[in-house]
Amino acid sequence: MKNKYFLALIISGAVIILDQITKFLVDINMALHQSIEIIPNFFHLTYIRNTGAAFGFLAGGRSSGRIIFFALFSILAIGCLIYLLKTIRPGQKTAILSLSLILGGAIGNLIDRLRQGEVVDFLDFHWYDWHWPAFNMADSAITIGVILLFYQMMRQKTISIAL
Repeated sequence: MKNKYFLALIISGAVIILDQITKFLVDINMALHQSIEIIPNFFHLTYIRNTGAAFGFLAGGRSSGRIIFFALFSILAIGCLIYLLKTIRPGQKTAILSLSLILGGAIGNLIDRLRQGEVVDFLDFHWYDWHWPAFNMADSAITIGVILLFYQMMRQKTISIAL
């Protein structure tokens, strides 16, 4: 039973550390809105700050109400993820991996919101002038975690929980 918590801690911790290091490096090495072409017409590093949710959803000004809303929503989601990790059976490695990736990403973005009131985004994928909203390592971990969780649920029809 303790192995599942250790695994979740290692995965979530790695996501948080990778996320915060990459955001820090972007913050100290790039000017806001600076864009560095990596792959022409496909990928840039573009430094932006996101006041909204994932992919800029509900972005706008830096109102304190918005910051509080997103922080409280993140804390609630983190609590739910910890509860789900507690109820997952130790042998369900894919579910543990999925929830740990989502948890690490949620904590990584929450750190930014609490520290700066917004989230640093910098991964900018596009096809010529058509841009996907910029995102970061935490968003990537959340997305991968959700895809893996969905795959696990479809493969086994459900996730077993220990009651």
